[in-house]
Amino acid sequence: MKKLEYVVKSFWCAFGAFLYIAGVAWFMFHIQVIFGQTGKPDNFLAPLFALLLFVVSACITGFLVLGKPIQLYLEGLKKEAFLFLSATIAWLVLFLFVIVVLLLFR
Repeated sequence: MKKLEYVVKSFWCAFGAFLYIAGVAWFMFHIQVIFGQTGKPDNFLAPLFALLLFVVSACITGFLVLGKPIQLYLEGLKKEAFLFLSATIAWLVLFLFVIVVLLLFR
């Protein structure tokens, strides 16, 4: 596979991670509307939910960012694995930069 193909495929992995993170952020932003604001004090389920969401999110984003590079590395394509991982991280940094710019100029 050509270098450009790795960069393009890494974009889709990074974009998938971005969409997942955006979905979780949207959910967390609207959690009171979704579940309703109750006058009950917090119980064991709230921190349990938060920690499980954290672990599941780490697994999903870890798979999206590290899955293909690990596969390439195990196939003996070490340079390609490093390129893919570097490109994926670069895309995520670009997305982060765009978000920062949007926050600064809104």
